[in-house]
Amino acid sequence: MSYPRRGVHGEVVEDLGRRIVAGAESGPLDPVGLGQRYQVSQTVVREALKTLAAKGLVDARPKRGTFVRPRGDWSLLDPDVLRWRFAERGEADMLRDLAEVRAAVEPAGARLAAERRTPEDLDALESALERMAATAADPEEHTEADIAFHRLLLVASHNELLECLEVVIASALYARDRLVHARGERPGFAATHRAVLDAVRRGAPDAAETAMRDLLTQAGRDEAAL
Repeated sequence: MSYPRRGVHGEVVEDLGRRIVAGAESGPLDPVGLGQRYQVSQTVVREALKTLAAKGLVDARPKRGTFVRPRGDWSLLDPDVLRWRFAERGEADMLRDLAEVRAAVEPAGARLAAERRTPEDLDALESALERMAATAADPEEHTEADIAFHRLLLVASHNELLECLEVVIASALYARDRLVHARGERPGFAATHRAVLDAVRRGAPDAAETAMRDLLTQAGRDEAAL
């Protein structure tokens, strides 16, 4: 679960979470020392550690105190943990991992969406596509609209397990899209998304899967141009 990044609580969670993921914090943590470092009360420190514990990053035990948990215990699908990991690993690794996950997930999602979409799903996807067109000049808003389209496509698959992966797609896309959309509108971007939606609307699974693979191929070209 994500958390509000504003306020002293959010600032402590954000900085400490990034440090843990980057390996700058390990072993036992000193709550008193953390309070002094961030110049916050022990109440704020405790609440921040509770938030990080919910993400699997830290734990507290009697006689052992508070400590950073091994990487294998982290909630790797948590949106914030994903975001911190991508920031720590760097753009090239993040883009590669995202491309691999998208290639495995989104064509299958598009195929299922073409078979199972409801009128409400189609309306939501159309609205996201319209928002993308209307915000082409605003990278931040355009990113949000693009993410919404891809999330809604997985929702339209009506497969609960596949829908869970939208957390991964959305978190990674946010980091990726801020890089890509900052370069301005790209030729073919709207057309590839429209082709996916048109195939889903027609109830054509093969065409929807192919259109999504074409979209991902274009996304790869966009990333290569960074």
